[in-house]
Amino acid sequence: MEQEASQGLADAIHLIDWLVIAGYFAVVIGIGIWVSRRTKSGEDLFLAGRALTWGIIGFSLFASNISSTTLIGLTGAAYQTGIAASAYEWMAGVPLILLAFIFAPVFLRSRITTIPEYLELRYDRKSRLYFSAITIILTIVVDTAGGLYAGAVVVRVFLPDASIWMTCVAIGLFAGLYTAGGGLRAVVLTDVLQAVVLIVGSAAMTAILFSMNDWSWATVKESVPEGQLSIVQPRSDDILPWPGLIFGVPLLGFWYWVTNQYIVQRVLGAKTLRDAQNGAILAGFLKILPMFIMVLPGAMAIGILPNLENADKVFPTLVSEVLPVGLTGLVLAGLVAAIMSSVDSTLNSASTLIVHDFVRNDKRDLDPSTERKYGRITTIVLMLIAIAWAPLIAQAGGLWSYLQQAFSILVPPVIAVFTLGALWRGATATGAFTALLTGHAFALGTFILTQMGIWPLHFTVNIGVMTILSTVVLVVVSLMTDRKDTEQLDKTVWRRAWIDENAEDGATLSKLLIWSGLLVAAMTFIMIAFW
Repeated sequence: MEQEASQGLADAIHLIDWLVIAGYFAVVIGIGIWVSRRTKSGEDLFLAGRALTWGIIGFSLFASNISSTTLIGLTGAAYQTGIAASAYEWMAGVPLILLAFIFAPVFLRSRITTIPEYLELRYDRKSRLYFSAITIILTIVVDTAGGLYAGAVVVRVFLPDASIWMTCVAIGLFAGLYTAGGGLRAVVLTDVLQAVVLIVGSAAMTAILFSMNDWSWATVKESVPEGQLSIVQPRSDDILPWPGLIFGVPLLGFWYWVTNQYIVQRVLGAKTLRDAQNGAILAGFLKILPMFIMVLPGAMAIGILPNLENADKVFPTLVSEVLPVGLTGLVLAGLVAAIMSSVDSTLNSASTLIVHDFVRNDKRDLDPSTERKYGRITTIVLMLIAIAWAPLIAQAGGLWSYLQQAFSILVPPVIAVFTLGALWRGATATGAFTALLTGHAFALGTFILTQMGIWPLHFTVNIGVMTILSTVVLVVVSLMTDRKDTEQLDKTVWRRAWIDENAEDGATLSKLLIWSGLLVAAMTFIMIAFW
Protein backbone atom coordinates (compact mmCIF):
# COMPACT_ATOMS: atom_id res chain seq x y z
CA MET A 1 0.00 0.00 0.00
CA GLU A 2 2.73 2.50 0.97
CA GLN A 3 4.81 1.79 -2.11
CA GLU A 4 1.73 2.18 -4.30
CA ALA A 5 0.85 5.45 -2.58
CA SER A 6 4.40 6.72 -3.05
CA GLN A 7 4.31 5.91 -6.73
CA GLY A 8 0.84 7.42 -6.99
CA LEU A 9 2.02 10.70 -5.53
CA ALA A 10 5.08 10.76 -7.75
CA ASP A 11 2.80 10.28 -10.78
CA ALA A 12 0.35 12.91 -9.48
CA ILE A 13 2.88 15.74 -9.60
CA HIS A 14 2.23 17.55 -12.86
CA LEU A 15 4.04 20.51 -14.36
CA ILE A 16 1.66 23.00 -12.76
CA ASP A 17 2.39 21.49 -9.34
CA TRP A 18 6.13 21.86 -9.85
CA LEU A 19 5.59 25.46 -10.95
CA VAL A 20 3.70 26.22 -7.73
CA ILE A 21 6.51 24.72 -5.64
CA ALA A 22 9.19 26.54 -7.66
CA GLY A 23 7.27 29.80 -7.32
CA TYR A 24 7.13 29.41 -3.55
CA PHE A 25 10.88 28.81 -3.34
CA ALA A 26 11.52 31.85 -5.51
CA VAL A 27 9.50 34.05 -3.17
CA VAL A 28 11.27 32.66 -0.09
CA ILE A 29 14.72 33.16 -1.59
CA GLY A 30 13.77 36.68 -2.66
CA ILE A 31 12.67 37.57 0.87
CA GLY A 32 15.87 36.09 2.30
CA ILE A 33 18.11 38.12 -0.02
CA TRP A 34 16.14 41.32 0.57
CA VAL A 35 16.27 40.96 4.38
CA SER A 36 19.91 39.82 4.43
CA ARG A 37 21.01 43.10 2.86
CA ARG A 38 19.26 44.97 5.67
CA THR A 39 20.63 42.87 8.54
CA LYS A 40 23.35 45.04 10.05
CA SER A 41 23.58 43.97 13.69
CA GLY A 42 23.04 41.11 16.11
CA GLU A 43 19.75 42.64 17.26
CA ASP A 44 18.57 42.69 13.64
CA LEU A 45 19.59 39.04 13.22
CA PHE A 46 18.15 37.77 16.50
CA LEU A 47 15.17 40.06 17.27
CA ALA A 48 14.28 41.71 13.94
CA GLY A 49 15.30 45.07 15.40
CA ARG A 50 12.49 44.79 18.02
CA ALA A 51 10.01 46.09 15.44
CA LEU A 52 7.51 43.22 15.02
CA THR A 53 3.80 44.07 15.07
CA TRP A 54 1.02 41.95 16.55
CA GLY A 55 -0.30 40.45 13.31
CA ILE A 56 3.13 39.27 12.22
CA ILE A 57 3.82 37.92 15.71
CA GLY A 58 0.55 35.97 15.83
CA PHE A 59 0.90 34.38 12.39
CA SER A 60 4.59 33.70 12.94
CA LEU A 61 3.86 31.94 16.25
CA PHE A 62 1.26 29.82 14.47
CA ALA A 63 3.41 28.99 11.43
CA SER A 64 6.51 28.11 13.44
CA ASN A 65 4.49 25.77 15.62
CA ILE A 66 2.28 24.30 12.87
CA SER A 67 5.32 22.86 11.24
CA SER A 68 6.14 19.69 9.38
CA THR A 69 6.31 17.82 12.68
CA THR A 70 2.71 18.82 13.36
CA LEU A 71 1.37 18.11 9.88
CA ILE A 72 3.04 14.71 9.76
CA GLY A 73 3.03 13.75 13.45
CA LEU A 74 -0.37 15.03 14.54
CA THR A 75 -2.24 13.77 11.47
CA GLY A 76 -0.53 10.40 11.88
CA ALA A 77 -1.46 10.28 15.56
CA ALA A 78 -5.13 10.98 14.74
CA TYR A 79 -5.08 8.18 12.14
CA GLN A 80 -3.42 5.68 14.45
CA THR A 81 -4.94 6.39 17.86
CA GLY A 82 -7.63 9.08 17.52
CA ILE A 83 -8.12 12.80 17.99
CA ALA A 84 -7.13 12.98 21.67
CA ALA A 85 -3.68 14.22 20.65
CA SER A 86 -5.35 17.33 19.25
CA ALA A 87 -5.36 18.71 22.80
CA TYR A 88 -1.73 19.69 22.32
CA GLU A 89 -2.99 22.16 19.69
CA TRP A 90 -6.21 23.81 20.83
CA MET A 91 -5.22 23.88 24.52
CA ALA A 92 -2.25 26.06 23.60
CA GLY A 93 -4.58 28.98 24.35
CA VAL A 94 -4.04 28.42 28.10
CA PRO A 95 -0.27 29.12 28.19
CA LEU A 96 -0.64 31.82 25.50
CA ILE A 97 -3.04 33.69 27.78
CA LEU A 98 -0.48 33.42 30.59
CA LEU A 99 2.15 34.73 28.19
CA ALA A 100 -0.01 37.74 27.33
CA PHE A 101 -0.98 38.60 30.90
CA ILE A 102 2.12 37.81 32.91
CA PHE A 103 5.27 36.89 31.03
CA ALA A 104 5.17 39.28 28.07
CA PRO A 105 5.16 42.29 30.44
CA VAL A 106 7.95 40.74 32.53
CA PHE A 107 10.14 39.79 29.56
CA LEU A 108 9.73 43.04 27.63
CA ARG A 109 10.31 45.19 30.69
CA SER A 110 13.53 43.29 31.31
CA ARG A 111 14.69 44.00 27.69
CA ILE A 112 16.06 40.47 27.41
CA THR A 113 17.26 38.86 24.18
CA THR A 114 17.01 35.25 25.37
CA ILE A 115 14.61 33.57 27.78
CA PRO A 116 17.47 32.15 29.92
CA GLU A 117 18.68 35.74 30.33
CA TYR A 118 15.63 36.36 32.52
CA LEU A 119 16.82 33.64 34.90
CA GLU A 120 20.06 35.54 35.47
CA LEU A 121 18.22 38.79 36.17
CA ARG A 122 15.79 37.05 38.52
CA TYR A 123 18.12 34.46 40.05
CA ASP A 124 21.78 34.03 38.99
CA ARG A 125 24.03 33.16 36.04
CA LYS A 126 24.22 29.44 36.95
CA SER A 127 20.50 28.97 36.34
CA ARG A 128 20.74 30.92 33.08
CA LEU A 129 23.55 28.84 31.62
CA TYR A 130 22.07 25.55 32.81
CA PHE A 131 18.68 26.22 31.26
CA SER A 132 20.22 27.67 28.10
CA ALA A 133 22.39 24.58 27.54
CA ILE A 134 19.44 22.22 27.94
CA THR A 135 17.30 24.34 25.65
CA ILE A 136 19.96 24.39 22.94
CA ILE A 137 20.34 20.60 23.04
CA LEU A 138 16.61 19.93 22.87
CA THR A 139 16.05 22.58 20.22
CA ILE A 140 18.56 20.93 17.90
CA VAL A 141 17.95 17.22 18.56
CA VAL A 142 14.16 17.49 18.99
CA ASP A 143 12.79 20.54 17.15
CA THR A 144 15.28 21.05 14.33
CA ALA A 145 16.09 17.39 13.74
CA GLY A 146 12.39 16.53 14.04
CA GLY A 147 11.58 19.07 11.34
CA LEU A 148 14.24 17.66 9.05
CA TYR A 149 13.05 14.10 9.60
CA ALA A 150 9.42 15.03 8.90
CA GLY A 151 10.54 16.80 5.74
CA ALA A 152 12.46 13.73 4.63
CA VAL A 153 9.39 11.54 5.21
CA VAL A 154 7.35 13.82 2.96
CA VAL A 155 9.96 14.00 0.21
CA ARG A 156 10.41 10.22 0.16
CA VAL A 157 6.68 9.72 -0.31
CA PHE A 158 6.50 11.78 -3.49
CA LEU A 159 10.10 11.00 -4.53
CA PRO A 160 10.51 7.37 -3.38
CA ASP A 161 14.11 7.03 -4.58
CA ALA A 162 15.37 9.96 -2.50
CA SER A 163 17.81 9.05 0.28
CA ILE A 164 16.70 10.15 3.75
CA TRP A 165 20.24 11.34 4.52
CA MET A 166 20.56 13.38 1.35
CA THR A 167 17.08 14.81 1.82
CA CYS A 168 17.95 15.99 5.34
CA VAL A 169 21.16 17.53 3.99
CA ALA A 170 19.31 19.40 1.23
CA ILE A 171 16.57 20.73 3.53
CA GLY A 172 19.04 21.61 6.28
CA LEU A 173 21.42 23.45 3.98
CA PHE A 174 18.67 25.53 2.39
CA ALA A 175 17.05 26.46 5.72
CA GLY A 176 20.38 27.01 7.48
CA LEU A 177 21.85 29.32 4.86
CA TYR A 178 18.56 31.20 4.57
CA THR A 179 18.38 31.75 8.35
CA ALA A 180 22.05 32.68 8.67
CA GLY A 181 21.55 35.38 6.06
CA GLY A 182 18.29 37.01 7.11
CA GLY A 183 17.81 36.09 10.76
CA LEU A 184 14.51 36.49 12.62
CA ARG A 185 13.08 39.13 10.30
CA ALA A 186 13.44 36.80 7.31
CA VAL A 187 11.99 33.96 9.35
CA VAL A 188 8.87 35.82 10.49
CA LEU A 189 8.14 37.35 7.07
CA THR A 190 8.15 33.95 5.43
CA ASP A 191 6.18 32.60 8.41
CA VAL A 192 3.26 34.83 7.46
CA LEU A 193 3.34 33.46 3.90
CA GLN A 194 3.71 29.93 5.21
CA ALA A 195 0.79 30.29 7.62
CA VAL A 196 -1.54 31.30 4.80
CA VAL A 197 -0.37 28.42 2.58
CA LEU A 198 -0.72 25.91 5.42
CA ILE A 199 -4.24 27.03 6.29
CA VAL A 200 -5.48 27.13 2.69
CA GLY A 201 -3.88 23.81 1.70
CA SER A 202 -5.03 21.93 4.81
CA ALA A 203 -8.55 23.40 4.63
CA ALA A 204 -8.83 22.29 0.98
CA MET A 205 -7.81 18.75 1.87
CA THR A 206 -10.30 18.69 4.75
CA ALA A 207 -13.15 19.80 2.50
CA ILE A 208 -12.32 17.15 -0.12
CA LEU A 209 -12.12 14.40 2.51
CA PHE A 210 -15.43 15.48 3.99
CA SER A 211 -17.01 15.47 0.53
CA MET A 212 -15.76 11.90 0.07
CA ASN A 213 -17.78 11.09 3.19
CA ASP A 214 -20.94 12.58 1.58
CA TRP A 215 -20.58 15.73 3.72
CA SER A 216 -21.96 13.63 6.56
CA TRP A 217 -20.48 13.54 10.05
CA ALA A 218 -22.45 10.38 10.69
CA THR A 219 -20.63 8.69 7.79
CA VAL A 220 -17.29 9.77 9.24
CA LYS A 221 -18.19 8.34 12.64
CA GLU A 222 -19.14 5.01 11.08
CA SER A 223 -15.73 4.65 9.41
CA VAL A 224 -13.70 5.47 12.53
CA PRO A 225 -13.14 2.91 15.31
CA GLU A 226 -15.12 3.55 18.48
CA GLY A 227 -13.51 6.09 20.79
CA GLN A 228 -11.13 7.62 18.23
CA LEU A 229 -13.31 10.70 17.77
CA SER A 230 -13.29 11.45 21.49
CA ILE A 231 -10.85 13.79 23.19
CA VAL A 232 -11.44 12.55 26.74
CA GLN A 233 -9.98 9.06 27.10
CA PRO A 234 -9.99 6.60 30.06
CA ARG A 235 -7.28 6.81 32.70
CA SER A 236 -5.81 3.58 31.33
CA ASP A 237 -5.33 5.00 27.81
CA ASP A 238 -1.76 4.65 26.54
CA ILE A 239 -1.80 7.80 24.39
CA LEU A 240 -3.46 10.53 26.47
CA PRO A 241 -5.42 9.54 29.59
CA TRP A 242 -7.81 12.17 30.94
CA PRO A 243 -5.61 13.13 33.94
CA GLY A 244 -2.82 13.86 31.46
CA LEU A 245 -5.22 15.88 29.33
CA ILE A 246 -6.14 18.10 32.28
CA PHE A 247 -2.78 18.39 34.03
CA GLY A 248 -0.06 17.34 31.60
CA VAL A 249 -0.99 19.01 28.30
CA PRO A 250 -1.25 22.60 29.66
CA LEU A 251 2.07 22.14 31.47
CA LEU A 252 3.79 20.92 28.30
CA GLY A 253 2.28 23.93 26.59
CA PHE A 254 3.69 26.24 29.24
CA TRP A 255 7.21 25.20 28.37
CA TYR A 256 6.58 25.54 24.67
CA TRP A 257 4.73 28.87 24.57
CA VAL A 258 6.21 30.71 27.56
CA THR A 259 9.82 29.58 28.02
CA ASN A 260 10.89 28.14 24.66
CA GLN A 261 13.29 30.54 22.94
CA TYR A 262 12.33 29.22 19.52
CA ILE A 263 8.75 30.43 20.02
CA VAL A 264 8.97 33.37 22.43
CA GLN A 265 11.72 35.04 20.41
CA ARG A 266 8.95 36.57 18.29
CA VAL A 267 7.42 38.15 21.39
CA LEU A 268 10.81 39.48 22.50
CA GLY A 269 11.08 41.18 19.11
CA ALA A 270 7.74 42.99 19.55
CA LYS A 271 7.55 46.70 18.85
CA THR A 272 5.39 47.33 21.92
CA LEU A 273 3.83 45.41 24.80
CA ARG A 274 0.47 45.76 23.04
CA ASP A 275 1.88 44.01 19.97
CA ALA A 276 3.31 41.20 22.09
CA GLN A 277 0.06 40.61 23.98
CA ASN A 278 -2.28 40.85 21.00
CA GLY A 279 0.05 38.62 18.97
CA ALA A 280 -0.07 35.94 21.68
CA ILE A 281 -3.88 36.01 21.83
CA LEU A 282 -4.13 35.91 18.01
CA ALA A 283 -1.89 32.83 18.01
CA GLY A 284 -4.25 31.23 20.54
CA PHE A 285 -7.21 31.66 18.18
CA LEU A 286 -5.21 30.38 15.21
CA LYS A 287 -4.31 27.28 17.22
CA ILE A 288 -7.98 26.30 17.20
CA LEU A 289 -7.76 25.65 13.44
CA PRO A 290 -5.55 22.51 13.46
CA MET A 291 -8.29 20.56 15.23
CA PHE A 292 -10.49 20.95 12.15
CA ILE A 293 -8.03 21.12 9.24
CA MET A 294 -5.24 18.79 10.40
CA VAL A 295 -6.50 16.45 13.13
CA LEU A 296 -9.91 15.50 11.75
CA PRO A 297 -8.45 14.76 8.27
CA GLY A 298 -6.20 12.20 9.92
CA ALA A 299 -9.22 10.51 11.48
CA MET A 300 -11.27 10.71 8.27
CA ALA A 301 -8.39 9.09 6.39
CA ILE A 302 -9.05 5.80 8.21
CA GLY A 303 -11.92 4.97 5.89
CA ILE A 304 -10.09 6.16 2.78
CA LEU A 305 -6.61 4.71 3.45
CA PRO A 306 -7.21 1.60 5.59
CA ASN A 307 -4.27 -0.46 6.82
CA LEU A 308 -1.57 2.13 6.14
CA GLU A 309 1.38 0.77 8.11
CA ASN A 310 3.37 3.96 8.77
CA ALA A 311 1.17 6.61 10.37
CA ASP A 312 3.77 9.31 9.66
CA LYS A 313 2.93 8.92 5.95
CA VAL A 314 -0.81 9.61 6.28
CA PHE A 315 -0.72 13.29 5.32
CA PRO A 316 1.59 13.02 2.29
CA THR A 317 -0.23 9.89 1.08
CA LEU A 318 -3.55 11.73 1.24
CA VAL A 319 -2.07 14.21 -1.22
CA SER A 320 -1.71 11.46 -3.81
CA GLU A 321 -5.12 9.94 -3.16
CA VAL A 322 -7.51 12.89 -2.91
CA LEU A 323 -6.08 16.11 -4.34
CA PRO A 324 -6.50 17.24 -7.95
CA VAL A 325 -3.77 18.78 -10.09
CA GLY A 326 -2.88 22.24 -8.86
CA LEU A 327 -4.00 21.63 -5.30
CA THR A 328 -1.33 18.94 -5.07
CA GLY A 329 1.32 21.56 -5.76
CA LEU A 330 -0.26 23.97 -3.27
CA VAL A 331 -0.28 21.40 -0.47
CA LEU A 332 3.26 20.28 -1.27
CA ALA A 333 4.28 23.93 -1.16
CA GLY A 334 2.58 24.05 2.24
CA LEU A 335 4.61 21.07 3.40
CA VAL A 336 7.78 22.75 2.17
CA ALA A 337 6.65 25.88 4.01
CA ALA A 338 6.16 23.88 7.18
CA ILE A 339 9.58 22.29 6.91
CA MET A 340 11.22 25.66 6.36
CA SER A 341 9.27 27.33 9.16
CA SER A 342 10.27 24.86 11.86
CA VAL A 343 13.88 24.41 10.81
CA ASP A 344 14.76 28.07 10.24
CA SER A 345 13.03 29.15 13.48
CA THR A 346 14.80 26.62 15.67
CA LEU A 347 18.19 27.30 14.10
CA ASN A 348 17.82 31.04 14.68
CA SER A 349 16.76 30.61 18.30
CA ALA A 350 19.55 28.13 19.17
CA SER A 351 22.11 30.44 17.58
CA THR A 352 20.73 33.33 19.64
CA LEU A 353 21.14 31.32 22.84
CA ILE A 354 24.74 30.38 22.13
CA VAL A 355 25.87 33.90 21.21
CA HIS A 356 24.02 35.76 23.97
CA ASP A 357 24.28 33.25 26.80
CA PHE A 358 27.76 31.80 26.23
CA VAL A 359 29.86 33.87 23.81
CA ARG A 360 28.79 37.26 25.09
CA ASN A 361 29.15 38.13 28.80
CA ASP A 362 30.02 40.96 31.21
CA LYS A 363 33.74 40.66 30.44
CA ARG A 364 33.43 40.21 26.67
CA ASP A 365 31.07 42.44 24.76
CA LEU A 366 30.55 42.17 21.02
CA ASP A 367 30.10 44.93 18.49
CA PRO A 368 27.07 44.58 16.17
CA SER A 369 28.96 43.18 13.17
CA THR A 370 30.93 40.66 15.25
CA GLU A 371 27.75 39.51 16.97
CA ARG A 372 26.12 39.03 13.57
CA LYS A 373 29.15 37.03 12.37
CA TYR A 374 29.08 34.70 15.40
CA GLY A 375 25.35 34.23 14.93
CA ARG A 376 25.76 33.14 11.34
CA ILE A 377 28.63 30.76 12.15
CA THR A 378 26.72 29.06 14.98
CA THR A 379 23.65 28.70 12.76
CA ILE A 380 25.67 26.73 10.20
CA VAL A 381 27.30 24.52 12.85
CA LEU A 382 23.98 23.72 14.51
CA MET A 383 22.48 22.97 11.12
CA LEU A 384 25.14 20.30 10.51
CA ILE A 385 24.48 18.69 13.90
CA ALA A 386 20.74 18.55 13.26
CA ILE A 387 21.30 17.02 9.81
CA ALA A 388 23.40 14.24 11.35
CA TRP A 389 20.84 13.51 14.09
CA ALA A 390 17.60 13.67 12.08
CA PRO A 391 17.64 10.18 10.47
CA LEU A 392 17.96 8.55 13.91
CA ILE A 393 14.43 9.68 14.84
CA ALA A 394 13.05 6.83 12.73
CA GLN A 395 14.04 4.52 15.59
CA ALA A 396 11.96 6.44 18.18
CA GLY A 397 8.60 4.79 17.47
CA GLY A 398 6.82 7.67 15.75
CA LEU A 399 7.46 11.37 15.43
CA TRP A 400 4.76 12.62 17.75
CA SER A 401 5.73 10.23 20.55
CA TYR A 402 9.38 11.24 20.13
CA LEU A 403 8.58 14.93 20.52
CA GLN A 404 6.24 14.79 23.51
CA GLN A 405 8.21 12.30 25.59
CA ALA A 406 11.45 14.20 25.05
CA PHE A 407 9.89 17.42 26.33
CA SER A 408 8.29 15.72 29.32
CA ILE A 409 11.72 15.38 30.92
CA LEU A 410 12.58 19.07 30.62
CA VAL A 411 9.30 20.73 31.52
CA PRO A 412 8.47 20.22 35.25
CA PRO A 413 11.20 22.23 37.05
CA VAL A 414 11.16 24.90 34.33
CA ILE A 415 7.50 25.62 35.07
CA ALA A 416 8.23 25.96 38.79
CA VAL A 417 11.27 28.21 38.34
CA PHE A 418 9.65 30.62 35.87
CA THR A 419 6.21 30.78 37.47
CA LEU A 420 7.36 31.32 41.03
CA GLY A 421 10.12 33.61 39.82
CA ALA A 422 7.65 35.88 38.06
CA LEU A 423 4.93 35.79 40.74
CA TRP A 424 6.63 35.18 44.11
CA ARG A 425 9.28 37.53 45.48
CA GLY A 426 10.44 34.88 47.91
CA ALA A 427 11.96 32.56 45.29
CA THR A 428 15.76 32.54 45.58
CA ALA A 429 18.70 31.70 43.31
CA THR A 430 19.67 28.67 45.39
CA GLY A 431 16.09 27.43 45.43
CA ALA A 432 15.78 27.80 41.65
CA PHE A 433 19.01 25.98 40.80
CA THR A 434 18.26 23.20 43.28
CA ALA A 435 14.77 22.78 41.80
CA LEU A 436 16.18 22.59 38.26
CA LEU A 437 18.72 19.91 39.17
CA THR A 438 16.35 17.89 41.36
CA GLY A 439 13.40 18.14 39.01
CA HIS A 440 15.36 17.07 35.94
CA ALA A 441 17.03 14.22 37.79
CA PHE A 442 13.71 12.82 39.00
CA ALA A 443 11.99 13.38 35.63
CA LEU A 444 14.77 11.56 33.81
CA GLY A 445 14.73 8.76 36.37
CA THR A 446 10.98 8.21 36.14
CA PHE A 447 11.19 8.34 32.33
CA ILE A 448 13.76 5.53 32.36
CA LEU A 449 11.67 3.53 34.85
CA THR A 450 8.63 4.02 32.62
CA GLN A 451 10.50 2.59 29.64
CA MET A 452 11.44 -0.41 31.82
CA GLY A 453 7.80 -0.95 32.78
CA ILE A 454 8.41 -0.13 36.46
CA TRP A 455 6.97 3.37 36.88
CA PRO A 456 3.17 3.17 36.42
CA LEU A 457 2.26 6.76 35.53
CA HIS A 458 1.74 7.96 31.96
CA PHE A 459 4.30 10.61 31.01
CA THR A 460 1.63 13.33 30.78
CA VAL A 461 0.48 12.56 34.33
CA ASN A 462 4.07 12.32 35.48
CA ILE A 463 4.65 15.91 34.31
CA GLY A 464 2.11 17.10 36.88
CA VAL A 465 3.67 15.05 39.68
CA MET A 466 7.20 16.23 38.85
CA THR A 467 6.03 19.86 38.63
CA ILE A 468 4.57 19.64 42.14
CA LEU A 469 7.82 18.07 43.39
CA SER A 470 9.92 20.81 41.76
CA THR A 471 7.68 23.51 43.22
CA VAL A 472 7.97 22.06 46.72
CA VAL A 473 11.77 21.89 46.42
CA LEU A 474 11.94 25.49 45.20
CA VAL A 475 9.72 26.80 48.00
CA VAL A 476 11.45 24.86 50.79
CA VAL A 477 14.99 25.77 49.72
CA SER A 478 13.99 29.40 49.07
CA LEU A 479 12.59 29.77 52.58
CA MET A 480 15.97 28.64 53.92
CA THR A 481 18.16 30.93 51.76
CA ASP A 482 18.60 34.63 51.05
CA ARG A 483 16.77 36.33 48.20
CA LYS A 484 17.79 39.19 45.88
CA ASP A 485 17.54 42.81 46.97
CA THR A 486 14.23 44.62 46.67
CA GLU A 487 15.32 46.83 43.77
CA GLN A 488 16.17 43.84 41.57
CA LEU A 489 12.92 42.10 42.48
CA ASP A 490 10.96 45.21 41.48
CA LYS A 491 12.35 44.83 37.95
CA THR A 492 11.72 41.10 37.50
CA VAL A 493 8.56 40.16 39.48
CA TRP A 494 5.22 40.83 37.76
CA ARG A 495 3.01 43.71 38.79
CA ARG A 496 -0.48 44.52 37.50
CA ALA A 497 0.52 48.16 36.90
CA TRP A 498 2.94 47.10 34.13
CA ILE A 499 0.07 46.20 31.82
CA ASP A 500 -1.63 49.58 32.13
CA GLU A 501 1.41 51.85 32.26
CA ASN A 502 2.92 50.25 29.15
CA ALA A 503 -0.38 50.13 27.29
CA GLU A 504 -0.72 51.93 24.00
CA ASP A 505 -3.85 52.76 22.03
CA GLY A 506 -6.08 51.56 24.85
CA ALA A 507 -4.50 48.13 25.27
CA THR A 508 -5.76 47.73 28.83
CA LEU A 509 -6.37 44.78 31.10
CA SER A 510 -10.10 44.84 30.33
CA LYS A 511 -9.53 44.32 26.59
CA LEU A 512 -7.18 41.45 27.27
CA LEU A 513 -9.79 39.88 29.54
CA ILE A 514 -12.48 40.09 26.84
CA TRP A 515 -10.36 38.46 24.12
CA SER A 516 -8.99 35.88 26.54
CA GLY A 517 -12.55 35.03 27.60
CA LEU A 518 -13.54 34.42 23.98
CA LEU A 519 -10.51 32.19 23.52
CA VAL A 520 -11.41 30.17 26.62
CA ALA A 521 -14.96 29.82 25.28
CA ALA A 522 -13.65 28.43 21.98
CA MET A 523 -11.49 25.86 23.79
CA THR A 524 -14.43 24.88 26.01
CA PHE A 525 -16.62 24.36 22.94
CA ILE A 526 -14.11 21.91 21.45
CA MET A 527 -13.90 19.98 24.71
CA ILE A 528 -17.70 19.64 24.92
CA ALA A 529 -18.28 18.95 21.21
CA PHE A 530 -15.74 16.11 21.08
CA TRP A 531 -16.09 14.78 24.61
